[in-house]
Amino acid sequence: MASIDVLQSVPLFQGMTDRSIGVIADLAEPATFAAGDTLTREGDPGDSFIVLTSGTADVRQGDRSIRTLGAGDFLGEISLIDGGPRTATVTALTELDLLVIGQREFSALLTEVPGLAHKIMVNLAGRVRELDERVYG
Repeated sequence: MASIDVLQSVPLFQGMTDRSIGVIADLAEPATFAAGDTLTREGDPGDSFIVLTSGTADVRQGDRSIRTLGAGDFLGEISLIDGGPRTATVTALTELDLLVIGQREFSALLTEVPGLAHKIMVNLAGRVRELDERVYG
């Protein structure tokens, strides 16, 4: 079970009710990865939603680094939403503290926690805009 304080410090969860934070805390499992560890591999099936609470990670598609993640960033939602494979390989650059939410629990969160699905969609829309800027300049 995740700490309420840790959850409240994550931008994705800020502004949520105590009840919503409690639901997330019950479903999120803390985890730690060492520098160099792989969190996800591009093309693998997605089975979890991951929120970084400390540290940094590199996101790669093919042999190209596309972004660096830090505390408060999250990953894994695309595979869980569309059922497709992981879209990138994510590797810890430093030691990472994470909150991990399994596929079934993630689906429950989207229905039980008001506003969470909207926040995730807003984040995804931002990523699409960023990608459009890079591709179409």
